[in-house]
Amino acid sequence: MTEPASGQQGENRRRYEPHFVDTDPYDLSGRRSKNPKKRAARVISITLFVVGIGLILAAGGMWIYNQWQYSEQDRINEELATYADVSDDGSTPPQVDWEALKAVNPDVVGWVQIPGTTVNYPVYQGESNDSYLRTNAEGSYSIGGQIFLDYENAKPGMVDSQTIIYGHHLRNGTMFKPVSDMENQEMFDGVSTVWYVTETGTYELEPLLLYHTEATDTNVRKFNFDSVDDFHSYLNDLLSKSVTKRSDASELIEGASKALTLVTCFYDDYEKGRVILVCVPKESEPVDAAAGGTDGAADAAGADAAMDGATDAPAA
Repeated sequence: MTEPASGQQGENRRRYEPHFVDTDPYDLSGRRSKNPKKRAARVISITLFVVGIGLILAAGGMWIYNQWQYSEQDRINEELATYADVSDDGSTPPQVDWEALKAVNPDVVGWVQIPGTTVNYPVYQGESNDSYLRTNAEGSYSIGGQIFLDYENAKPGMVDSQTIIYGHHLRNGTMFKPVSDMENQEMFDGVSTVWYVTETGTYELEPLLLYHTEATDTNVRKFNFDSVDDFHSYLNDLLSKSVTKRSDASELIEGASKALTLVTCFYDDYEKGRVILVCVPKESEPVDAAAGGTDGAADAAGADAAMDGATDAPAA
């Protein structure tokens, strides 16, 4: 029978027994550590991990939703594009099936095309400039809405001295993104024709100038002028702040009686502004003059009307 260890032997044995360092908030037996700092650190780590996973999932969900929105926008645009036949080289105007378009949405008033770009869309006019800002031709929410005529312009466009058409600048290159690309002079020079087609007239225009302005600039929305001289003065003022322009812009202004103005967004140092492309007709009369019977009266109305400086341009 073994004798119990003496006091000294027991002390020596305890001295050399292994001591485990608690590096985890839980000890070896699974019990919670009595160190509150370690417990707090672990809780914070778990919380940050969960929050991080949540943010990743939320970002992924937003990305998927945005991609779906762009896909829906493309679907609508592709369907609407089937209602107009366009030439490969843009030398002839779009041939539009107006009855089919009006069956989809009776607010359609025109069709705008810039040959050589993706701009090839029907133009709508609502009761306000918010009507088609985020609403498509089918009446559903849409990230890009539809291309639309200013609600204060006389239908169907090219009646007032200045016809204003708005479109979003979408990151996938659609809607009026090519308009903002024309702030590059080479891109600007590469566009020689802009078509605007209505049921009563077909207009072949050419880019005159492009300028930037603030979103709140009410000077953009001037539709008619007291005289042709006032209209020319207005265009010359825009020319003085142009970013890109025709080399013979001054001469073109002297012969201009109307303008088609395309408006979209631009972003500079995170400030939201507007890109404004001003176009003028190549001819004083519509291409199919017989169909544009309202234009003579419209010119007189434009000359007699008072200058209109209404509210701010809609966002894009």
